[in-house]
Formats: sequence, C-alpha cells, structure tokens
Amino acid sequence: MYITYRKPTPADGQAVYQLIQRCPPLDQNSLYCNLLQCRDFSDTSIIAQTEDGTIAGFISGYIPQSRPDTLFIWQVALSSEFRGQGIANTMLTELFRRDARLTHMETTISPSNQASRKLFTRFFKEHFTSVETKTLFKQGIHFNNDHEDEVLYLAGPAIRLDQQSA
Repeated sequence: MYITYRKPTPADGQAVYQLIQRCPPLDQNSLYCNLLQCRDFSDTSIIAQTEDGTIAGFISGYIPQSRPDTLFIWQVALSSEFRGQGIANTMLTELFRRDARLTHMETTISPSNQASRKLFTRFFKEHFTSVETKTLFKQGIHFNNDHEDEVLYLAGPAIRLDQQSA
C-alpha cells in the first residue's frame, strides 16, 4: 500500500482525535487540542495517509522556544494495521528533515510503553551521536498514582538522516 507523508491541516483534526483514541496508552487529549495541533503545529507534525485517504499515522511535535535546534516529539500514533512496516520511522525521518536548523530531538516515554521505546531506541541509534535519559515528570509528584513516570530522552546532535525514506 502506498503511503504519503504531509503536514496536517485542521480538516484532519477529527480523524487524528479518533486515531489517538485507538492507540493506547497515548494520552487522550481533547478534540480541540488535536485541532490546534493540526493548525498551529503543522510544521512540526506529520500525517501518514493511504491512497484512499485513511490517516494511518500522526506525529505531533514542537520546537521549544529556548531550544530552536531541538524537535520535541509529543505523540506518535499509528493505527494497528500499519504497525511493523517502518511507517513511524519514516514519519520521524521526514519530520526531522523539514527544518535544517534541527540537530537534536527529545521525547518522553513512559517505562511500560515498549513500542515507543523500541521505535525511538532504534531511531536514535541510527541518527544521533548520543542519547541521555532522565526522569522528567514523576509519579506521585507531578502525576497522581494513576500515571507512570515520564522519562525524557535527549538525543543529539544528529549524525545523518538519509535522503531516502526508510
């Protein structure tokens, strides 16, 4: 199946919201939040779309004001039928290549989210010189006991991002 990669638009907000609902353990943001991500963060977010218009995946991110060389990845959502095909890796690659100023990438991952740890571990190993981790938000301090710690992964600088998609 042919997949295209593009910036989201507000018209994608509802489909993104529904996709994220089908991708536990991702945090369920409001539809309004997803609409704003598709509008105000479209330059740092990406959609993977099938030939028939189905949104297979969505990654949201932003560039922190104090670190214009860093792309923070907020969420990676990939519909279950598209997993294991390299789509999430391609989305990360395409997204990072959009802005030539970017040399670093950050994300947070809960310890039990094995799929995200596997994706980012492989991606960082292929494209960045180093990766550091530290607990950013702790259960019982920043979160109630119903949410795990969020571990911050800091990768950079980038060593290469192939010009062809993975």
